[in-house]
Amino acid sequence: MRKSTSFLLGLTGAILIIAIWWVTSSNAKEIYFPPLPDILTSVWEYWLTGEGQEHLFSSLSNLAVGLTLGILAGIVVGLVVGQIRLVRTGLTPPLEFVRAIPATALIPFAMVIFGLGDSMKIFIIALGTFFPVLLNVIDGARSIPRESHDTAKSFGITGVTKQLNVVLPAVTPRAVAGITVAIPLSLVLVVTSEMTGSAQGIGYFLITAQNSFDQTGVWGVIIILGLLGMILTSILSLIERRLLAWDRGLHGRDQL
Repeated sequence: MRKSTSFLLGLTGAILIIAIWWVTSSNAKEIYFPPLPDILTSVWEYWLTGEGQEHLFSSLSNLAVGLTLGILAGIVVGLVVGQIRLVRTGLTPPLEFVRAIPATALIPFAMVIFGLGDSMKIFIIALGTFFPVLLNVIDGARSIPRESHDTAKSFGITGVTKQLNVVLPAVTPRAVAGITVAIPLSLVLVVTSEMTGSAQGIGYFLITAQNSFDQTGVWGVIIILGLLGMILTSILSLIERRLLAWDRGLHGRDQL
C-alpha cells in the first residue's frame, strides 16, 4: 500500500511540474525559455532517432568505462587503506591533496598525458568518481566491529575468503552510498570533459549549441542528462535491493 501511494504521489508531482512547464514555456516570449513541445520534439528527432545517437553513444561509452573503473578502484583501494593502518598513514596526505583538486581542473593535465581522445575523458570520469566511493569504503572498513574480525579468526577465516565473506558484505552499504554520490558526479564530468578539444559527445554538442544560440538544443541536453541520471539511479536502486536485502532484513528483525 505504501509503495503504490508513493508511486502515485511521485507520478502526480511529475505530471504537475511538466504541465506547469508546458503552459509557462508555451506562453513565454523569452528566447532563453523555449516551449517545452519544441524541446521534446528536438530530443526525439535528434537524440533518440537522429544524428545525436552518435554523440549519445560516445558519451555513454566513456561514462560506463570511467564510472566502472572509478568504482572498482575506490572499492579495492578503500579496502586496503581502511584495514591496514600503515598504508592509511602513508597514503592519507597524497590522497587528501589530490581529492582537494576538482577533477575538471585536471583536464589540461589529462590532455597532456592522454591526448584529446577518449582516454582523457575516461581518466577524468574515473578520477572524479573514485573519491566518493573510496572515502565511504574506508569508513565502512574501519567501522567493522572487532568482534567480527575475532570471530572470523577463530573459525580460521582469513585472506581472500575473509574479504569476500566478512569484510565486503559489511562494507557494501557504505560503498553503495558512495556510488550514489558518484553517479550524478560522473554525468557532470562526462559533459565537462567533452567541452574542450573534443568533436563528439553530449558536452561537445552542448557547447556548440550554446555558441550558436540554439536554446532548444541546450534545453534538450538538460532533459537528456536528467533522464540519464534517473535511469542510472533506478538501476542502482534495483541492484541495491538485491545486494542489501540481507541488511534490511537484519535491521527489520532488530527493530522487532
